[in-house]
Amino acid sequence: MACFFAIDQQPPLKIPVEFDWRSGVAAKDWSNVAKKGSVDAMEYELKKLAYTITSIHDEMIYLRDREREMQELNKVTNSRMAWLSFLSLFICLSVAGMQIWHLKSFFEKKKLI
Repeated sequence: MACFFAIDQQPPLKIPVEFDWRSGVAAKDWSNVAKKGSVDAMEYELKKLAYTITSIHDEMIYLRDREREMQELNKVTNSRMAWLSFLSLFICLSVAGMQIWHLKSFFEKKKLI
């Protein structure tokens, strides 16, 4: 049994890993033994891939955080616009009421009503 950990994984994930473990003479597959140069090249490519994966993962976390911030901003903006709409409706109705009151008093003074 072997344990592997993915440290600081956001969000936490379970990653299955399977190995074919052999021991003794069966462990040596002489037809597939690689030369030192090809192993170094493969190690270099694996490191590049690991770095690429890490940068993509970090970018995804950054984009999730930005999305969360944008959703919060949208909620705040939406609530402010609702209050502004109610305030402008109240002001418009108040001005209309004052205009009616003024016109009514004006026509009463002129004795047209």
